[in-house]
Amino acid sequence: MINKAIIMGRLTRDPEVRTTNSGTPVCSFTVAVDNGYGENRQTDFINCVAWRNTAEFIGKYFAKGVMIIVIGRISTRSWEGQDGRKNYTTEIVANEVSFGETKKARESGGGYAPAQQSYSSYGSAPQQQYAPQQPAAPAMPNDLDNDEFLPMSEIDDDLPF
Repeated sequence: MINKAIIMGRLTRDPEVRTTNSGTPVCSFTVAVDNGYGENRQTDFINCVAWRNTAEFIGKYFAKGVMIIVIGRISTRSWEGQDGRKNYTTEIVANEVSFGETKKARESGGGYAPAQQSYSSYGSAPQQQYAPQQPAAPAMPNDLDNDEFLPMSEIDDDLPF
C-alpha cells in the first residue's frame, strides 16, 4: 500500500514548535495550497506536523508566508476533548521539507524560484538539491541552413534496419 503526500504552498502562520513530555520536538503548521484558476480558484488549508530534527529545522528557518514543499504521509488521529467528545483530525506527517523559493525571490516579491536546501528526517543534516540543467539544443550540421532538410531517400539509406 502507498501513503505519500506531496504539497507545495505558503505557511499560514509561524510554525509552532513544542516539546513532548519525553523531550521530543514536534512542530505544527498549516500550508495554504491553491487549486484551480480564475473564478474556479480555491485554497485548501492543510494541517501538517513534523517531528524531531525536521520539526526543529522548520521552526528555525520557516515563517508565515514562506513557500514550503512538504513530503510525507497522510495520518488521521483522534483524541477525547475536555468536554468528553471525541475529536478527529487529518494531517500530513512530514518526512521531508524543502524551501519552495529562494530568500532573494521571496524578498523581491518575484515569482517562483526554487530553493536548493531541504531537510529529510531520513538523514542527519540538511541536504543540497540541485535543479536539473536544461540540455543544450542540438547543434545544426555545418553544411545545412535551418531552412534546408535532407531528402528522405538519403535518410533511409543511412538507417541500419
